Amino acid sequence: MGTPDFAVPALDILLQNGYDIVGVVTATDKLGGRGKKQLLQPPVKKYALEKGLKVLQPSNLKSPDFIEALRALKADLQVVVAFRMLPEAVWDMPPKGTFNLHGSLLPRYRGAAPINWAVINGDTETGVTTFFIKHEIDTGDVLFQARMPIGPDETAGEVHDRMMHLGASLVLKTVKAIETGDYQLAKQDGAQATMAPKIFKATCEIDFSLTTKEVHDFVRGLSPFPAAWTTLDGKTLKVMRGRPEAAAHQLAPGTFESDNQAFIRIAAKDGYYYLDELQLSGRKRMNVRDFLNGYQFG
Repeated sequence: MGTPDFAVPALDILLQNGYDIVGVVTATDKLGGRGKKQLLQPPVKKYALEKGLKVLQPSNLKSPDFIEALRALKADLQVVVAFRMLPEAVWDMPPKGTFNLHGSLLPRYRGAAPINWAVINGDTETGVTTFFIKHEIDTGDVLFQARMPIGPDETAGEVHDRMMHLGASLVLKTVKAIETGDYQLAKQDGAQATMAPKIFKATCEIDFSLTTKEVHDFVRGLSPFPAAWTTLDGKTLKVMRGRPEAAAHQLAPGTFESDNQAFIRIAAKDGYYYLDELQLSGRKRMNVRDFLNGYQFG
């Protein structure tokens, strides 16, 4: 059970290791592309069809028709990677249970956006966790964990792309352990739990009263999507990459400065944040030099 690119390597590694995937459950096709006129298939569906796997795309996970179709597959185990919250009738169905792969070292960063919040908070390490699903989201008993570093300039997108392969390896390890019964469960310590709530556009506005490092971590944690933003000439200016520089100044936080050739910098609490890759509303994403070729600061 999964939908985006993040879930594809886990499905692939199970197939490559000879496991019988009796069905793939994914999201319904969505309109997208230019003008949102093209019907787009989820990445997991595309991969599954290429491999000749049975695909189910329920709009309602509680519908009797879906429950019956799922039961007819007679799965021993259900594997969930980047999917929706499941009703008990679904996760309690297979005899060996249902486990989920989560993109954090639980109980840290329970919720929808664990990679983003780990980078935003300046963490130097994250990881992946497999756990058996129960009622409360991301609270089930832990099967296995694997750790990975976060580089000081690494974006959430770059962490995501490395993590999905680490996660796939952990999924394989978990399935093998459940198959043989060779595992020990660990209860999560709720007192150590932190949350990683869904991110909205309003969440992504940059606060330049923070330190340059905090601004840098915020930009990294939202790059490439949904992207941190500020405003320029009344338009939304998305910032995908930048770099902090500590320096004394008397400017108000959020003040723009530029030489109109090579740099744009914005005043923060303890220095400047230099913009490297940006996108002004109505324009394409570009580096700062290309942007300044078509834009002049007064």
